Amino acid sequence: MASFTKRGKTWQYTISRMVNGKSKPIRKSGFRTKKEAQIAAAEIENKMNRGMPVHLKLEPIDEYFEQWANLYKNHVSKGTRQLYDYTLNYIKEYFQDTPLQHINYNEYQAFINKLGESYSRETVKKVNSHIRACVRDAMDDGIIHIDFTRKVVLSGKDGKRAIEKHLQYSESQTLLHALFDYLEKEHRSVYYIILLALTSGMRFAEMAALTRKDFDFVNNTIDVNKSWGYLPTTENGVRITKTESSNRVINMDPRTMKVFKKFFEEVPENIHQLVFFNPASKYKIYSNTGVNKALRKLFESLELDGVSIHGLRHTYASVLLYKDVSIQYISEQLGHSDVDTTIRVYTHLLKEKRYVDRDKATRIFSTM
Repeated sequence: MASFTKRGKTWQYTISRMVNGKSKPIRKSGFRTKKEAQIAAAEIENKMNRGMPVHLKLEPIDEYFEQWANLYKNHVSKGTRQLYDYTLNYIKEYFQDTPLQHINYNEYQAFINKLGESYSRETVKKVNSHIRACVRDAMDDGIIHIDFTRKVVLSGKDGKRAIEKHLQYSESQTLLHALFDYLEKEHRSVYYIILLALTSGMRFAEMAALTRKDFDFVNNTIDVNKSWGYLPTTENGVRITKTESSNRVINMDPRTMKVFKKFFEEVPENIHQLVFFNPASKYKIYSNTGVNKALRKLFESLELDGVSIHGLRHTYASVLLYKDVSIQYISEQLGHSDVDTTIRVYTHLLKEKRYVDRDKATRIFSTM
């Protein structure tokens, strides 16, 4: 039978228990209300009545999360594992060695709110997903009896709006024409990367891993079957693609393929057979930072508001949507796992597309 005592501003439960003929009560304090203490005590008593083991040792959240990550996340990529290490640092900074058993809904919400003051909502969402998975395993192990992440309300700074991550159709035309003009005069590898990002929608790591044999100039296609590690957080060199669906054959426009065919004829091959080989780089390819720097200068010369090299992937998809290409085809070209992913990412359309749809819709009813 449990008894309840108020200690200062919090409540404590005490459950009577005999071990080897001796009284060894179970006590736990720190509950905000008597009701919370009663619920927690009832769960312990229920386990005891069913002969289930009761975990009494206090488990510091930072130590438990680190052990959990080492056990269950040792097979993930170097970059993904670093995300779990970031989460561990956030836990240590805020909770320090607070036991899992002493954290409640309010305290966890305060942690999320504090995190949201400095980081984007996307980061907060990722951290919460890591901790939630850990907490649920702790519940399965009988260490805690409530999921204090269950009712959390996520916060965080707004990221860049999706509509701002790509170029408008007219801006895409300006950039494309400029690239073709520049490549007529000089063979700057970064311009070829920018051109390919715009006309293929490939991820940067996919472009970095391309070899000449991936280009089919008869059928105007490019075979995407690998990616390239180019960051300290990833394994260097050739890697598998992001997902299984990322392995795909992309249909290319003849004009872009003609430019690359000429490029291959005029530029000597390298020992790695990489299309975008850079002998001066420790990663053997042009860096994402360097390409983005060249892209910014290009936008400045064209007097356009720029986007990143990844923003050209979004631009590629948005141009196709603007031209009424089916969402199924776009999804396949981008290497998304399903159409729902494409719809979620590209729910927005270009401004020009919205105006066209508005005029089209009003004309339909005016002529009925």
